[in-house]
Amino acid sequence: MDFKNIGLIAPLLKAIDGLGHTAPTDIQKQSIPYILQGKNIIGCAQTGTGKTGAFAIPLLHLLATEQYTGKKPRALVVVPTRELAVQIGQSFAGYGKYLPIEHMVIYGGVSQVNQVSRLQKGVDILVATPGRLLDLMNQGHVDLGSVRRLILDEADNMLDMGFVNDIKKILKRMPAQKQTLLFSATMPKAIRKFAGEILDQPVEVSVSPISSTSEKVSQSVFFIDKNQKTKRLTKMLLGEKNIQTLIFMRTKHGADRLAKSLGKSGVQTACIHGNKSQNARENALLSFKNGKINVLIATDIASRGIDIKELPQVINYDLPGDSETYVHRIGRTGRAGKEGKAVSFCSEDERPMLAKIQKLIGFQVPIAQ
Repeated sequence: MDFKNIGLIAPLLKAIDGLGHTAPTDIQKQSIPYILQGKNIIGCAQTGTGKTGAFAIPLLHLLATEQYTGKKPRALVVVPTRELAVQIGQSFAGYGKYLPIEHMVIYGGVSQVNQVSRLQKGVDILVATPGRLLDLMNQGHVDLGSVRRLILDEADNMLDMGFVNDIKKILKRMPAQKQTLLFSATMPKAIRKFAGEILDQPVEVSVSPISSTSEKVSQSVFFIDKNQKTKRLTKMLLGEKNIQTLIFMRTKHGADRLAKSLGKSGVQTACIHGNKSQNARENALLSFKNGKINVLIATDIASRGIDIKELPQVINYDLPGDSETYVHRIGRTGRAGKEGKAVSFCSEDERPMLAKIQKLIGFQVPIAQ
């Protein structure tokens, strides 16, 4: 299959061509035909698989080929973070360049004045974070009565960040008859249960998770007592002061504690996780990207928007609960042909996790000297 033989309208093909997309990715091949047929979908795909195009392209086609003269949104995309909302908004702008389809992005942490005035002009596609969307709905600025297509993206993140009740409230204010697409990077039981509650006879699509690590990344593991991790990390970071390092933690509180401890030892850090405000996260990321600080501490949830071209080092202070996340984490380094380094700390109780990771990647991670 290529984009030209699935019946997409010419302005959409022109935009896809202009973006340099010659062939659909796996998730696009699987999803687009079903979405064009109006089917509900549960899709398992990680960031970087072309997932946004998998729903944005057919959605634009469907909206552009319908008769509609109203001002209310016809499609709603709900996402957990402002960063993702902005990225998806940019995708709609790119794919919809030659179409008269209006989209807008709404999120919290900023004044609602501009968002409200934009909504009043009329919009076809609304991309929103749950909190601000509910706020504007409760104030009467957003009416979802005309929405016939709902997309929930990064559903696993939304569950982790405690948005389930918000989403259920949003669903109650929408027509029962609608096409629903749910995408998630992982499919834990909680997501399957949630999908079962809101999706009627969905088609399942998935792309195999990334299981191979780049040869450009040299991996190593320290077997270490839990209470010695911070001391060992501090020594490492003080010994290589100018190396940009992204440190992964499993919990928000752990991340805050580590940032405090490193700060006391003279290592300047920034920290991003779900409890930080959008502005704080963006400022931390900016300071890291432009080299004002060399150490960024992140939880997996918050790290999905991070894209730093030449990141030399990733440290897993905590090993992740699932093996695919390990591959995802260390894939932040060793990009664009550059060498990268991934160091993991493994305490006694994390050894089973390390065994699962090694099974997935197909080799033993060398022990650090």
